[in-house]
Amino acid sequence: MANILVVDDQRAIRGMFKAILKATSHDVDYAEDGAIAYAAAKGKVYDLILADMIMPNMDGLELTQKLRKLSKYEDTPIFIVSSSSDDDKKQAARQAGANGWIVKPVSADKILKLVSQTIGS
Repeated sequence: MANILVVDDQRAIRGMFKAILKATSHDVDYAEDGAIAYAAAKGKVYDLILADMIMPNMDGLELTQKLRKLSKYEDTPIFIVSSSSDDDKKQAARQAGANGWIVKPVSADKILKLVSQTIGS
């Protein structure tokens, strides 16, 4: 069983991820912004992080940059989730250390496939 952290400021999006990920055997935590997520990540080790791009207090890029500075998150898969498909934003995410980019809305199948391919079923 892996630990997954989902970070999004919209309750409906967190609820969608919760509904999708409850079908897995993984432990899933949720945070409503990057600052809360960063605090949670300092206290626990996550095997996969899915972070919204635009959030109050700390956005997904800043969260990714800060996590990459922690030795326990140097190689952890981090995916940015956004409604934008802008190539410049995707490039900024890669430069921040993100492993990939997911465009919202995202299907349950796509999320489950990502989880399976990244950390196993």
